[in-house]
Order: sequence, then C-alpha cells, then structure tokens
Amino acid sequence: MIGSERVTASSLFAAIGGVRGVIESMVPGFVFLIVFTVTGQLLPSVLAPVAMAIVLLLVRLAQRLPVLPAVSGGLGIVLSAGFALFTGRAEDNFVGGFITNSIYAILMLGSLLVRKPLIGVVTNLFVHDEATKSAPRVIRAGYIATALWGCFFALRLAVQVPLWAAGVTTALAATKLLMGLPMYAALLWLSWLIVRSALDSVES
Repeated sequence: MIGSERVTASSLFAAIGGVRGVIESMVPGFVFLIVFTVTGQLLPSVLAPVAMAIVLLLVRLAQRLPVLPAVSGGLGIVLSAGFALFTGRAEDNFVGGFITNSIYAILMLGSLLVRKPLIGVVTNLFVHDEATKSAPRVIRAGYIATALWGCFFALRLAVQVPLWAAGVTTALAATKLLMGLPMYAALLWLSWLIVRSALDSVES
C-alpha cells in the first residue's frame, strides 16, 4: 500500500514545478500587470507576456529541459492575447482563465453531487488497500478536499468576473496573481494535510 508518508512537502513543491515552475508561471502575469500599468495600452500589454513565454521556452530548449510546461503555458498566453486583440479589450486577456476555472469548479462540485469526489478518486489511485479506501474518515477527507477545491475555483470567478465586467483591468491582473499560484499552493498543502491525516489514522 502506498502510504501518506511518501508524500512530502518537497514532492508537493515539485508537483507545481519547484522554484523554476513558480517563477515561470507568475512572470507573464507580472509582465502584463507592469506593462499595462505603465502604458495603459492593449497591444504591448498582451504581446509582452507572449514574448516572455517565448524567451522562457527558448531558455528551456537551450538548457535541454522539458519544454511541455513552457509550451502549454505559452499556448494559453498566446490564445488569451489573440482573443484580447480580437475584441480590443485588455480585460479579455483573462477570459480563458474564467473558462478553465468554470470547468474545474463544475467538475469538482459535480463530482460531489454524484458521490464520486475527485480528490477521493485520485487518492484511491495511490492506495491499494480496499479497507483503507472504504474507511469513513478517508472518504470524508476526499469530500472535504474536493469541496475546498470546488469553492476555490468558484471564488476565483466570484471575485474576478465582476472586475472583468467593470473593465478594471489593473485590479483584475493583480487579483489573478494573488489568487493564482500562492492560493493554489496553499490549498494543495491543505489538501495534503487533510488526506494524510485521514490515511494516517487508518494505517496506524
């Protein structure tokens, strides 16, 4: 059986890309915020993060590192920039994030309704003992963690969509950064604590 002791803080940090992953995921957002705050112009604000994403990809290629994280992140940046340029509204650079957060919120909260909490399903992939899987505390931990993730994605939408509708682009960019990786990492840590505690109580 794979126990919770094998999941460590370092492995969780590695799951979000480590120091490099944290920097690469946040730099394009900072670039957009800085450029838009300084210029107030759509074109440089959406093209600067695209340029930064290309630079990050080239650096990974030069260092012969895996490029999938840079490619996937860069693709999202390019699509968001393209949509913003198409509509002519800088705040539309964030619409792609609204779509993905909506999908995640629906998946998380929907899984609760069908009594198959996604975090519990994922946890069970790493637990081979059927008695542990069916333990009430482990099941409850899956529900709690899944509900937290569902609420997290819903909260992002509840805060950011009104800012988008009001056209407050600078505040929207800053809020997305604050509600991005920092909150994601904190929730990942909390979910780990919840699941680990439940598994430890059964395994001990």
